[in-house]
Amino acid sequence: MSHPDDAVLIFDTTLRDGEQSPGATLNVDEKLEIAHQLSRLGVDICEAGFPIASPGDFEAVRRIAQEVGPLTEGRKSGQPMVIAGLARANKPDIARAYEAVKAAPRHRIHTFLATSDIHLQFKLKIDREECIQRAIEAVTHASGLCDDVEFSPEDAGRSDAQFLTVVLGEVIKAGATTLNIPDTVGYTTPEEYGRLIEYLISHTPGAERVVWSVHCHDDLGLATANTLAGVRAGARQVEVTVNGIGERAGNTSLEEVVMAIATRPQVFGLHTDIDTTQLTRTSRMVSAYTGMVVQPNKAIVGANAFAHEAGIHQDGMLKSSLTYEIMRPETVGLLSSRLVLGKHSGRHAFRSHLNDLGYADLSDKDVNLAFERFKRLCDMKKIVTDADIEAIIADEIYQPREVWRLNHIQVSCGDHSIPTATVNLMGPDGKVYEDAALGSGPVDAVYKAINRVVGVVNTLTEFSIKAVTEGIDAVGEVTIRIQPHNGDRDEVVNPQTGQSFARTFSGHGADNDIIVAAARAYMSALNKMLTAREEKGANERQTANAV
Repeated sequence: MSHPDDAVLIFDTTLRDGEQSPGATLNVDEKLEIAHQLSRLGVDICEAGFPIASPGDFEAVRRIAQEVGPLTEGRKSGQPMVIAGLARANKPDIARAYEAVKAAPRHRIHTFLATSDIHLQFKLKIDREECIQRAIEAVTHASGLCDDVEFSPEDAGRSDAQFLTVVLGEVIKAGATTLNIPDTVGYTTPEEYGRLIEYLISHTPGAERVVWSVHCHDDLGLATANTLAGVRAGARQVEVTVNGIGERAGNTSLEEVVMAIATRPQVFGLHTDIDTTQLTRTSRMVSAYTGMVVQPNKAIVGANAFAHEAGIHQDGMLKSSLTYEIMRPETVGLLSSRLVLGKHSGRHAFRSHLNDLGYADLSDKDVNLAFERFKRLCDMKKIVTDADIEAIIADEIYQPREVWRLNHIQVSCGDHSIPTATVNLMGPDGKVYEDAALGSGPVDAVYKAINRVVGVVNTLTEFSIKAVTEGIDAVGEVTIRIQPHNGDRDEVVNPQTGQSFARTFSGHGADNDIIVAAARAYMSALNKMLTAREEKGANERQTANAV
């Protein structure tokens, strides 16, 4: 895809590489919501998944191509987002990827093959000549299906640079339009990576006919620095994820690269089509759906990114924000005012403020749900902030389909009593169920009571809690992860590595009563697990019927 020399294309792989983070599994509806938001954000290319990985992944990519692929509203470029599917360098993978993405007006096949001697010897067990031949065959097949083909030499950061020029030159002749140079294991330093990109662009035959791309991992904490070094060396596409999520230590963070280019025009002299005011909202949506909490000191979107506590800093900020802020919070979607609305505010004012916060696309039903929670919170808190409202949105809107619904909980506990919890749930049959349980603490008692009703055996693998704002009346957010019981584990296989791991399900809940927030988070995770089982069963029945 052609573009001006001073434009950097944003290739977002949150839904593919980002979802490979342990515990970040997303269902089809969640992927669709994130894809819609990536389109509003202005992402140029969305790598929607790995279609051959599973029937669920194929369906998610197919629906994104159909429903999000044609959209242009609110996009600076005026063009719809390119929908890409990942494929290994073989015909079945490539055919499956094309079948998934072909409905999008602009679609891409992204195929890859390892080129480092380490991978050739130990993983693929082939020599360099066979590697070249496989790469040519894969790109030739892909380019016969669609005009937009990206090729990635996996582990390029540890590959022989001269050998890379041979492989890349051949795939250009075979029809590749984008060449991506991944630092797959986060091994290189900015100087090394920049030199590699510069060398490949100047020594690869046909280099001027393709877009050069960079894809870096953060194992040494250098992903953003390496990506920017690649851009300065001539790359014009960056492969990133929201919040920097991804395998192991994660990928290059979208928001960091975008804001570095926007904030330092004198250094880069480049631009992107990203609507930066959507960055914070996108970050919080991905965090809520994946259950991966953003660290407070995370650049751009962390809770402390625009906070100032030291007296010297506060004094400087009061005199001029330029003293300690190189960006204005408004540019990334934060409002400078924290005090928002009160209990006397009406629905219209509430909706208007949601629009200001970047939630203009919410349906009337979603706004009504959030407004009811907001009014209840107003009765409990003197001050309701933007952070409180965004926590409500995450808890009410960014939730899985409710198989079981939590109606009420009641807890009794104390230092001289046994914690006891009673729960009231609505089941998938529409009936109300109640039960009670004892626990080692109030949260344990609630979870055991819910388990008695739902009957899904699982293991709690992670439990984290944080206050959204200051004060004893603060809204609390709880994030948890659960795994099915050992006898009923849903193993997930990574097609790239062949490794399998137990599928984990995250849950998110928010409330000014932290026990209620914990119960909401647990129900969210359970509903994800139950929905995944339903989808798996439906896929197995569909496969059996086809046979």
